[in-house]
Amino acid sequence: MATETDTQQIGTNKEDEPELDRGPFEAWAARSIKNPKRAYKAMFYTAMIFFLVTTLFPFYWLLMVALTPDGSLQNIVLAPATFDPTLLLAGDLTMGTNPGAFVEIFERLPFHRYMFNSFVIATVTTVIVLVVSSLAGYVFGRLRFKGKSPLMLLVLVVSFFPPAAFFLPLNQLFNRNFAVLQPVMSDGSLYNTPYAMIIPFSALFLPLSIFILTTFYAQIPDGLEDAARIEGTTRLGALFRVIIPLSAPGVATAGVLTFIAVYNEYFFSSLMTDPGAENWAPIVEGILGYQGQYQELYNLMAAASIVGVLPVAILVVVAQEKIVSGLTAGALKE
Repeated sequence: MATETDTQQIGTNKEDEPELDRGPFEAWAARSIKNPKRAYKAMFYTAMIFFLVTTLFPFYWLLMVALTPDGSLQNIVLAPATFDPTLLLAGDLTMGTNPGAFVEIFERLPFHRYMFNSFVIATVTTVIVLVVSSLAGYVFGRLRFKGKSPLMLLVLVVSFFPPAAFFLPLNQLFNRNFAVLQPVMSDGSLYNTPYAMIIPFSALFLPLSIFILTTFYAQIPDGLEDAARIEGTTRLGALFRVIIPLSAPGVATAGVLTFIAVYNEYFFSSLMTDPGAENWAPIVEGILGYQGQYQELYNLMAAASIVGVLPVAILVVVAQEKIVSGLTAGALKE
C-alpha cells in the first residue's frame, strides 16, 4: 500500500511536470475541454456573425442602393475607380437619399401585377402540392403494400433530375394547340397562361413534400386513427380530421418551402411566358424590367427586390415556429 509520504511525492511530481508544447489549435482544444461553456459561447458568436454577414448584410446593401439617387449610382458605374464603397456601406448622407424609389417602382412598371402573378401561382401550386402529397404521404406512411419501398425510391429519384431536363418536352407540350382548349383559350395552347407554370411546378416540388409528410404521417399512433374509424370516419376523413392536424408542423414546413421556391422561381416562368405583367410574368421579370437598353436603374431594382421579398418574409415570421418544429422533428428519438 502507498504511504502518505509516497502520495505527497506523487502530487509534487505532477505539479513539477512541465507544460506540453501545444500548437494554437491544441491549446484552444485543451482550454475548451476545461471550460466547455466558453467554447459554446465562442461558437455561438461565430455562428451569429457568419449569419449576419451572409444573410442580413445583403439586405442592408440593397436598402442603401435603393435609397441612393440614381444620379449618384450612375456616376459610380461610370467612374468606379473614384468610388469609395465605405460611403455606401456606412449610408453616407452626402450622397443623398431617395425614399421615393419605393413609390417609383409602381409608377414606371405595374410591379404590383408582377407580385400578384407570382403570389397567385405560388399559392395555387402550394395548395395542389399539399393536397396530393398528403394523399401520397398517407399511402406511403400508413399503408402496407408490395413495391412500397421501390416506388418511394422512384419518387425521390425524380426529384434529383435538374428542372432544365424537362423543359424541352414541356415547352413542346404547352405550345401545342389543343382543340379541347380552344373554347377557353384563343389559340388553344397553354403558353402564356398560369397553367404552363403551375403544372410543372407542382410536379417538381411534389417529391420533397411527399417525403416530408410521409415521415410525419408514419409517426402518428395507429390507435388515434382506429378510434376515428370506429366512430364511422372513413380513411379520407381520418386523414383530414386527425392525421393532418396532428402533423401541422410537417404540413406547414412543406407548404412554406414550396411557396418560397415557386415564388422565387424564374427559369420556367420566363420561358413559358412573354415579358409583360399581363402575360403572367413572374416577379423576377418585373425586377429585370428596370434594366433598359441604355440605362440600368439600380436603385429601382434594389427597391423592387426589397418590396418583392416582403410577402415571403412575413410568411416565414408568421410560420417560424411550425417551420422550426417541422424541420427538427425526428431529430430526437422519442
